[in-house]
Amino acid sequence: MTLDEMQQAWLEFRRERNWEQFHDPKSQAIGLVLEAAEVAEHMQWHTGDDLQKLLDENKDKLGEELVDVLSWVLLIAADQGIDLPAAFEAKMKKNAAKYPVEKSTGKATKYTNL
Repeated sequence: MTLDEMQQAWLEFRRERNWEQFHDPKSQAIGLVLEAAEVAEHMQWHTGDDLQKLLDENKDKLGEELVDVLSWVLLIAADQGIDLPAAFEAKMKKNAAKYPVEKSTGKATKYTNL
């Protein structure tokens, strides 16, 4: 399934349930943040091998949470007229300029401090 097909599937799912009325931009942003927090919740209090074991054992649950995050991203983008592939490409170009390979490889340093 392509990104566009996923987006269209979510839009149709929402349309069938008449949920557009509840999806103002602020509510969508809050939904996105809450779903992202649920991704983090699967990892809270775990580190290292323990974390990886937990993630391996709960891959399906983590995948569901990631799809919930993606669904909000797709809806927000559709409602705000954002072409995600084009926005992704533009952002990657900006990231490449901010984090050149020769300065950023192996570093977790913000671009302003490279």
